[in-house]
Amino acid sequence: MIYTTLDYDVREAVAWIILKRPERFNALDPAMARELCDVANRCSSDRGVRAAVITGSGDQAFCAGGDVSAFAARLDDIEVLVKEMTTYLHAAVSRFARMRPPLIAAVNGVAAGAGFSLVTCCDLALAAEGATFTSAYTRIGLTPDGSSTHYLSRLVGARRAMELYLTNRVLSAAEAHDWGLINRVVPAADLAAEARTLAGELATGPTGAYAGVKALLQSAASGSLETQMELEAQAIAAAGASPDGQEGVRAFIEKRPARFTGA
Repeated sequence: MIYTTLDYDVREAVAWIILKRPERFNALDPAMARELCDVANRCSSDRGVRAAVITGSGDQAFCAGGDVSAFAARLDDIEVLVKEMTTYLHAAVSRFARMRPPLIAAVNGVAAGAGFSLVTCCDLALAAEGATFTSAYTRIGLTPDGSSTHYLSRLVGARRAMELYLTNRVLSAAEAHDWGLINRVVPAADLAAEARTLAGELATGPTGAYAGVKALLQSAASGSLETQMELEAQAIAAAGASPDGQEGVRAFIEKRPARFTGA
């Protein structure tokens, strides 16, 4: 597939997804939604990908949310348009959540609306010092999409999630870090390098174990204690039987660094 709204490249086992509509603050339109879904399918199917990074082009925005001008142009059938866009966006989020490699958000500027939701669904998030975060949906009379109602309260708590949705409060990068929305704040000039370093470390790690962690955290909120512990037992047993699990045990006993292959 030839992409027109984003770039996709795999280097040294790291998939780089760069949203590429800087003139529109990397806002999501129907084409980007479709292309993001295709990229998520590629990431989740390619065993050569062992970590992924999503970021925005330019220095102003990670993703400013849905392209409101596209909505305005189709107010007569906006319901159809939104259903089409969320079909692709939600499929992408689902693939990202369940794929083996961890996904890192490198937030280089404004993260609003669907861009804000994309940050919440990533496994880890780094942000430039000047980045900002806002829900923005209710400001134009809309409700959230892109999975943030699933993830946001887990990250920041129910009261703070409600505040962000109802007041559209804008969080600075420092506030987002303090609230638990992101993992780390870095100087803007260092963001790409920090993301590359973190992704590189993950790409040499036990990919299967990372996938197990992701699956366990996804199931944790919906099951009972006993159900979750059974899932933990199955996951750790499968990890122990895997080539990477056995390599990790041998390396520990032999007092040497483990050489994980992602198997």
